[in-house]
Amino acid sequence: MIASAYQAKIDGIYYDFSGDNATVTYQKYQNYTYKSDYSGEVVIPESVAYNGKIYSVTSIGSYAFRDCTSLTSITIPNSVTYIGERAFSGCTSLTSITIPNSVTSFGEWAFYYCTSLTSIQVETGNTTYDSRDNCNAIIETATNTLIAGCQNTTIPNSVTSIGYAAFRDCTSLTSITIGNSVTSIEDYAFFGCTSLTSITIPNSVTSIGGGAFSHCTSLTSITIPNSVTSIGEKAFYTCTSLTSITIGNSVTSIGDYAFENCGSLTSITIPNSVTSIGIDAFFYCRKLTSITIPNSVTSIGEMAFCSCTSLTSITIPNSVTSIGEMAFCSCTSLTSITIPNSVTSIGSGAFSGCSNLTSITIPNSVTSIGNCAFSSCTSLTSIQVETGNTTYDSRDNCNAIIETATNTLIAGCKNTTIPNSVTSIEERAFSGCGSLTSITIPNSVTSIGEGAFKYCASLTSITIPNSVTSIGEMAFYYCSSLTAITIGTGIKDIGNSAFTFCKGLTDVYCFAENVPDTNIDAFYSSSIGSATLHVPASSISSYITTYPWSIFGKIVSLVAEDAVTEVKALPILIQSNRGTITVQGANEGTEVSVFSVNGMKQGSAIATNGLATIYTSLHPGSTAIVKIGEKAIKVMVK
Repeated sequence: MIASAYQAKIDGIYYDFSGDNATVTYQKYQNYTYKSDYSGEVVIPESVAYNGKIYSVTSIGSYAFRDCTSLTSITIPNSVTYIGERAFSGCTSLTSITIPNSVTSFGEWAFYYCTSLTSIQVETGNTTYDSRDNCNAIIETATNTLIAGCQNTTIPNSVTSIGYAAFRDCTSLTSITIGNSVTSIEDYAFFGCTSLTSITIPNSVTSIGGGAFSHCTSLTSITIPNSVTSIGEKAFYTCTSLTSITIGNSVTSIGDYAFENCGSLTSITIPNSVTSIGIDAFFYCRKLTSITIPNSVTSIGEMAFCSCTSLTSITIPNSVTSIGEMAFCSCTSLTSITIPNSVTSIGSGAFSGCSNLTSITIPNSVTSIGNCAFSSCTSLTSIQVETGNTTYDSRDNCNAIIETATNTLIAGCKNTTIPNSVTSIEERAFSGCGSLTSITIPNSVTSIGEGAFKYCASLTSITIPNSVTSIGEMAFYYCSSLTAITIGTGIKDIGNSAFTFCKGLTDVYCFAENVPDTNIDAFYSSSIGSATLHVPASSISSYITTYPWSIFGKIVSLVAEDAVTEVKALPILIQSNRGTITVQGANEGTEVSVFSVNGMKQGSAIATNGLATIYTSLHPGSTAIVKIGEKAIKVMVK
């Protein structure tokens, strides 16, 4: 995709025209990127002639010089009043810029990623902007907001705000002093200042904006003064060298992703003023070993401490009422957790992947537990719900969580005994329970949910009782040690990938006389090609002609296992002429049918004088299913 943006190119500069005015613009828009060929020294004139008319150059359009990495110098005339969004972004060789006194407005990120910029000056006489005290920056005069700085900027004491993306991606900035007059550091102010090693935030600052210090990868420590009341979203995101941080006691909220991926952070103290910890606030702080959450906190956000792999213990205070989705997921060093009686909800996956967590007690205050709250907690040996909880229970010392009203088991562990009163096993109830070697499913259970036993890699056999009518998608996915499966008479539906990657299977016993509805991927990448399927004698032909049951290595009767052998004794001749199959020796008048392994009928014939010939589209080397009366056999086409 290529689109030109300009109407004329005059003396190496691209222009658009409107009324009496000309705008400097980019050359083309190609592959979703603005492109120009400006390089070296560019002098923009005050006026330009086009088609016999003189136009005043009044603006530099958005993206006009974007990513012109060879541009070394720019002269902007006094006729220009507006410089557009990202007009000079990515001009990595531009070292200085002078803003004439005619300019009255800027678009966002006008000098973003100008990594070599050492001098920014606003001409004396500009009534909208200034560079007071030789600060090497652009300051909005009326608001005292610094809107664009560079590696040599000195922030004047009169500045009250460091504006949106003012130093964004100023990769050469190593240090900066923020004066006591500054009250706010706005969004992305120092984003991507990768050489910034330290910064002092004065007591005058009350707010730190979203992404303000994000990707400051050389920043090692930070002190947030008592004056600050809020830390914005992604404020210190991916500050990978940050080892310590002090949060002042006026902060009430820690924003979403505020310290995500601060991989060197080892400890943090959250002050009593904080009432909420945002989504992903400390996600992947993998060296964080301990954390103290004060009594003021009422909610722990989604994934707040997810993948804090060095965190060994955590105390949740009585003020907390909700633990968000995946709040402590993959905290692989966490060995114990106490959930206080104040908590009413535990989000989905809240403690999933806490592989060293050995026990959990659900207080009687909890009324909501999300899916997979304790999935892949491979060391979990004890799950208990306190007596008095009206929503959940652990009846009969089952070592599981049961939803009382529905009799649904929602979370189990390797020591779980499923009570006879349970009617369904919730999706992912035992997911990732790698230490589970055996489990008895009682006759009261009618359904097994999606992924219920997913990744139970030590489970060697399973018996699904006659009461079960449906097995959910991926119910036994990747149960790689499973060698035998017994499926009761009541089964009607087996979901997609229910037994995928069960590579150890040798025998499947299915007692259902009616072939269950089964997705074609139900046994995908399992070992059924060499396994034996045992089915009712009356249904053997139906199974052997129905995909994917038909691809079992051997299909035999649960009553008379010589059924297939009897068919094999028939004199069957497979000819190679375009897959023609000839059966010789069949009883007179017997129907002979040929199917492919996916159950598609290839053709049929009635045996005459003991001979039946069926013409198929099967290629030599493929497998066919030959059904002779009520008996069937798999053969290879030659």
